[in-house]
Amino acid sequence: MFQRFFFICLFLHVLFVPSFSFGESDTTSSDVQTLDPVVVSATKTPVPLRQVTSAVEVWTEEDLQQRQIKTVVEALRLSQGAAVFQNGGPGGSTAVRIRGGSSSQTLVLIDGAIVNSSTLGQFNFAHLTTDNIETIEIVRGAQSTLWGADAMGGVINITTKRGQGVPKAGAFFEYGSFNTLREGGHVSGSKGPFDFSFALSRWDTTGISQINHRRGATERDAYRNWQASSRVGVALPRDGRLDFNFRWWDGSLNIDSSFGPSDVLHAKSDSRRFNFGGTYQQPVTDWWNHVLTLSRSQEASLFDPGTLQRNLTTGMTRTPFGDPNETHVVANRIESQHDFRLNQYVTLTAGYQFREQLGENDAGISEKIVSSHAGFGQMQLNLFDRFFATAGVRHDAYNVFGDATTYRVTGGYLIKETNTKIRGSYATGFRAPAINELYWPGFGNPALQPEENQSLDVGVDQTFLAGRVTMSGGYFWNRYRDLIQTIQSEPICGTGSFGVNFCPVNVASASTQGWEGMVNIVVAQEQPWIKRLELKGQYTMTLTRDLMSGARLRRWPVNQASLSLFYQPMDSVNTILDFRFVGKQYNGAGNTQPVGSFEVVNLAVNYDCSDQFQAYIRVDNLFDEEYEEILYYGTPGRSVFGGIRANFDLPFGAGMN
Repeated sequence: MFQRFFFICLFLHVLFVPSFSFGESDTTSSDVQTLDPVVVSATKTPVPLRQVTSAVEVWTEEDLQQRQIKTVVEALRLSQGAAVFQNGGPGGSTAVRIRGGSSSQTLVLIDGAIVNSSTLGQFNFAHLTTDNIETIEIVRGAQSTLWGADAMGGVINITTKRGQGVPKAGAFFEYGSFNTLREGGHVSGSKGPFDFSFALSRWDTTGISQINHRRGATERDAYRNWQASSRVGVALPRDGRLDFNFRWWDGSLNIDSSFGPSDVLHAKSDSRRFNFGGTYQQPVTDWWNHVLTLSRSQEASLFDPGTLQRNLTTGMTRTPFGDPNETHVVANRIESQHDFRLNQYVTLTAGYQFREQLGENDAGISEKIVSSHAGFGQMQLNLFDRFFATAGVRHDAYNVFGDATTYRVTGGYLIKETNTKIRGSYATGFRAPAINELYWPGFGNPALQPEENQSLDVGVDQTFLAGRVTMSGGYFWNRYRDLIQTIQSEPICGTGSFGVNFCPVNVASASTQGWEGMVNIVVAQEQPWIKRLELKGQYTMTLTRDLMSGARLRRWPVNQASLSLFYQPMDSVNTILDFRFVGKQYNGAGNTQPVGSFEVVNLAVNYDCSDQFQAYIRVDNLFDEEYEEILYYGTPGRSVFGGIRANFDLPFGAGMN
């Protein structure tokens, strides 16, 4: 680690020293002119980031393209308060957790569609690429008051790009390590009241062994991914708008097994998902706005156990257990939201949501349905663009376990004279039991109740030097109750196919707390050989505790940090260096199966050959770090990828707007 840290310090020193030597030049050119991002997820209404009273992070299309990253999860690895765990290389099952919570306590939406699995509760990020994505909003802390079940830890809201301006077409091609080949194209633009954005891509790689090859696995596990997305919008009379969204992917991965661990031949996991969404927004009066959202997400997952399994510890071989099986899940959502601007200070939001989750597996579960009706209300207060507050309540009625009521209050004060914002929030949240936990034959427990939590955070956001320096820091605390844990209990469970008296029960409790910090510094800009030099870092300390055993929660590192250096020597060239550190964690409950800390450095260099063409090179794991994100599972070594992008105005687009 010392060698890598020394390299980072040396690199920063070489760049920073000459940049500060130009300090006597005209300082007016150094003022940072940036637009305040608008955040929707924190309040369900568009709010400038400087007025948001929740802990929020926003990734834009530009952030993603600067790094030339392929998947959304690569961005989340660099985010505050989030922990990412992937089973092996590309395509391996990937879970994201926020502030000490589990992956099933993080609600994920794509264009308004809830994509958490109906049977497992969590969303697998493995196949979601960055193609055609406009923003990723991450709201930390319990958000069930606005978003309902599964938002105990936070919400990740992903939005597809909206077409703007003269119609354009583009394509990209990339080749690199592990025989990786990616290609794709897109078309976007607007004409009159219509706007559109379409994208299609394919990704093939021979990959790495899912189980770490350093443990004796010899077979590479190939991965393939097709992805398509679209967004079509129509501007309606009286400032109304209609949006139609669609996203599809078909991912296929050869897999191994962590039991043993074992190298498995011809084992496969396939995922085919369709997301459909529609949003109708219409101001009814100058003080009343209505938003109607309809969405559907459906996935078919195929598991093939393979033909031969070799235990890497004993060397013994056997036929893998189980038969090929397919799981089908569906998530439907209908929501009607009404925003009333009572006066210049107060906005009232009221809404109704119907949510339905369906799941079936040809190896265990006939179709089961979990559905709910919910009503929610929220008041937003804005006094003189200085004092901001929200207060909300929600009631969900479920068909399986009854009712759940949650509430949330937030507040913030902006000291304009010093650009200081003080913010805080307190909320309650819940997670509904997943279909597998309720109904899996010989295992499920239909008497399960929802998991519940309390969530608190306080923070300070500060801007200095006309926007050149931005800092934030905060403290968070969570208390989880009625957590679902698998135990043996004859009175509750009986005898099932997973063992004697073995089933999930609401018996566990846990607490998490920690500190988050972020700093973004524009070191220099508009200087000789320094068009822009920017440094961004974040650090999260997460202390977790199982209140039954006193041990740390599994798969939660205490310390995580990232550091990004963006350097643009001229208009046509930019480079970004990302450093990521993840501290020691435990893979097993009760502080068992330790997984060591690691640090990874990635580098991306972009060159605009012309207005139409861009070439780039990306090096992942620059120092060839040997590490495991999850015990036994492999991670790619040093990987080099190169590509080219082309963008053109379409001939028929001239004079359209």
